[in-house]
Amino acid sequence: MNRFAALLDRLAYEPRRLGKLALLENYFRETPDPDRGWALAAMTGALSFKNAKAGLIRSLAAERTDPVLFGLSYDFVGDLAETVALMWPSETRANAQLTITDVVEGLQTIPKAQLPETVAHWLDRLDENGRWALLKLITGALRIGVSARLARTALAQMAGKDADEIEDVWHADAPPYTHLFAWLEGRAEAPSVATNVRFYPPMLSHPITPEELAALDPAEFCAEWKWDGIRVQAAAGKDAGDARVARLYSRTGEDLSGAFPDLVAGFDFNAVLDGELLIKRGGGVEDFNTLQQRLNRKSVTAKLMAEFPAFIRVYDLLALGDEDVRALPFSERREKLETFVAAHPLAPIDLSPMIEFASWDELTFARAEPKDGGAGIDADAVEGVMIKRRDAPYLAGRPKGYWFKWKRDPMVIDAVLMYAQRGSGKRSSFYSDYTFGVWAEAGELTPVGKAYFGFTDEELIELDKFVRNNTENRFGPVREVTHTKAKGLVLEVAFEGLQRSARHKSGVAMRFPRISRIRWDKKPSDADTLEALEKLLRSEPAQL
Repeated sequence: MNRFAALLDRLAYEPRRLGKLALLENYFRETPDPDRGWALAAMTGALSFKNAKAGLIRSLAAERTDPVLFGLSYDFVGDLAETVALMWPSETRANAQLTITDVVEGLQTIPKAQLPETVAHWLDRLDENGRWALLKLITGALRIGVSARLARTALAQMAGKDADEIEDVWHADAPPYTHLFAWLEGRAEAPSVATNVRFYPPMLSHPITPEELAALDPAEFCAEWKWDGIRVQAAAGKDAGDARVARLYSRTGEDLSGAFPDLVAGFDFNAVLDGELLIKRGGGVEDFNTLQQRLNRKSVTAKLMAEFPAFIRVYDLLALGDEDVRALPFSERREKLETFVAAHPLAPIDLSPMIEFASWDELTFARAEPKDGGAGIDADAVEGVMIKRRDAPYLAGRPKGYWFKWKRDPMVIDAVLMYAQRGSGKRSSFYSDYTFGVWAEAGELTPVGKAYFGFTDEELIELDKFVRNNTENRFGPVREVTHTKAKGLVLEVAFEGLQRSARHKSGVAMRFPRISRIRWDKKPSDADTLEALEKLLRSEPAQL
């Protein structure tokens, strides 16, 4: 674990992108197979261990340390791996000859009943850095500022290739990527994608402001809705052995087919489609909160599939039969897509409609009023609009100048800070997680949400100071902050959507709440009411 531990340690303290790239490139160049492949998989989120979870680590810590001291330390440090690595009672030693391959293969093969003993033995063999790296590997919470794209860029630099080349063959190999590294080092051909029925690296967009939009020529662009679901690819056809294949992939390439058997069973085509996974009921499209009823399910019942019928609203065509069409301009791909959807009326797909506009003012109106300006589109089903160059090819990653996203303005309320909790990682010394409420009819504050971002580092210091100076009670790691009509802190909270929820005492749930402003100028009595919040709800909301 020596090399892997040293790499993680240096990456965690390296703020520069070029610095991280240099560290990764050197590691991949100097580390042998299969260690470097397992490290690459760990850093890009491609590793998971069925029986090794954070609960296992907590249980081991409870056996080897004082539970009260551990609880206090964990509350202060805010990071499980770091706390256990520092508190683990063992002799200070150099890391034993334990490799990342030993750990990965062990976690994949050792029976569940033997894991606690094995992990404890590994921890006994390592020093603090090694223990920290081991625990980060097990929990998957690396937080070292390395994205999958950055790792692939480092591989490209190592091999003198373009990052998009690596993106295109990435899913043709699996951890520990021995074939991929052999190709990068000139010892083998590129990993072969023997069929077009596969996952393609997705093309992503850039956010845009009205000022930036005004500098563009509307005649060169088209627009469609940004749907409130999750990005997926539907791939179906025949593989190299002429066997029928149908797959549903997430934006990151995860195979979702098992969670949506009803959907995949209807893929009666030979193509790869890019679109949005949604729920359609009563002739209308539901929002993301409803879709969550189908996500991350270990088992899918007939009742669940009937109550939450899934479909894909498609907006791009990546492959048609044996033809890869990504190099075509978007306008041509769109024409082919329209013809394709019309030819497959029984497939669980429909076409994402385009927004007709001749000027940015017309698109601005459609974005603000989807029902009036967008041919009856339900505002709760869309997040905003997507703006795409008509001549744009489909390129992996986030190329500049081709695709833009323009989200609708968020809803905003004034709420009162009620509770605060320390954050984790770099924020473990600050009270950075805030529960806020609005005034109920009885004249009491009712919690309606929790937020932990939206403010600057300077504002965080001010918020933390307010929490410490105005604490009324403590409940473990949580502090209750003064919140009366006359005394307290008002927070302006922005959020993307609102739904009724039987799980929340207030009866409502926010989507993506964030602190947009600290209202030092307002009294708690000036904050919004639950009645005002409920007016933002749609007439027939779904229950969460």
